[in-house]
Amino acid sequence: MKNRPLKRFGQNYLTDRNTILKIVDRFNPSKDETIIEIGPGRGALTKELSLASKNITAIEIDNRVIETLEIQFPNVKFLNQDFLKMDFTQFNSSKKIRVIGNIPYNITSPILFRLLENRTIVSDAMLMVQYEVAKRMVSRPRTKDYGILAIILNYFATVNLEFKIPPTVFKPKPKVDSAIISLKFNKECDDKLNDRFFIDVVKAAFGNRRKTLKNSLKNSSFGELDFSNFKTDLSKRAEELSITDFIKLAKEIQPLIDKY
Repeated sequence: MKNRPLKRFGQNYLTDRNTILKIVDRFNPSKDETIIEIGPGRGALTKELSLASKNITAIEIDNRVIETLEIQFPNVKFLNQDFLKMDFTQFNSSKKIRVIGNIPYNITSPILFRLLENRTIVSDAMLMVQYEVAKRMVSRPRTKDYGILAIILNYFATVNLEFKIPPTVFKPKPKVDSAIISLKFNKECDDKLNDRFFIDVVKAAFGNRRKTLKNSLKNSSFGELDFSNFKTDLSKRAEELSITDFIKLAKEIQPLIDKY
C-alpha cells in the first residue's frame, strides 16, 4: 500500500510490530466483541485485531485506502466516514462497543468528547495520543498539566496512561513522543447534575487560569450570577480544585441557571 500519509488527516503510520502487539495485548479483544477501529491507515493494527476478533468495523476517512484494505482484510467491515460525524447507533450490538485507534493528534479532543457523548454505547477505548496530551489527561490538582481535559475525562471515565511510545516506530516520524491511553466508561456520574452544564462550569473556571475562580466565573457566561453566598472558596484558582470540588461548585451554580 503506497499511498503517502496526508498531513490534513494527521497521518503517521505505526510500523513496529512489537508495539502493535503490545497495544493489542493491553486492549485484550475477544472474538464476540463489537470493536470499532478509528483510522486503520495501512492496516497494521487492523491485521492483529482481525486475528483476535470476528466483529471489527474500521472507520477510515481517507478513501484512497479503502479498496485495498477491503481486499486485504475481507473479515473486517470498512466505512469511509468521518468518525466525528459517525452515528454510533448504527452498530446493532447487544453489548456495548469497544473503540481502539491510532488517532490524528490534531483532533484528539474532539474524538475524546465524541466518545464521552456516546458512553452509553461505548464501554471503553484505547487510543494513541501525543504524550504531552496523555500527561494532561491523567494529571492531578496543583500540577501544571492539570486542567479541563483531566477533570472532564476523569469525571466521566477511568483514565490510564498505559505506556509511552517513541517517534521511531512511525512513518513518517512525528516530532513528538506518543502514548497509549485507556478510558473505561464505568463511572456513575451525579444524576442531579446535567453533563453539559458540568463541562461548561469546568471550562468557565479555567477561562482565566491565573486568576481566582471568582474572576474567571465573572468573565464567563455565568458573569451575571450572585456568588456571594457560595460555600466554595472562590478565592482559589481552578487548578486547586478536585473533581469533587467541581461537582460541588456546579451544584451551587446550577439552581441559578434557568436554561439548564
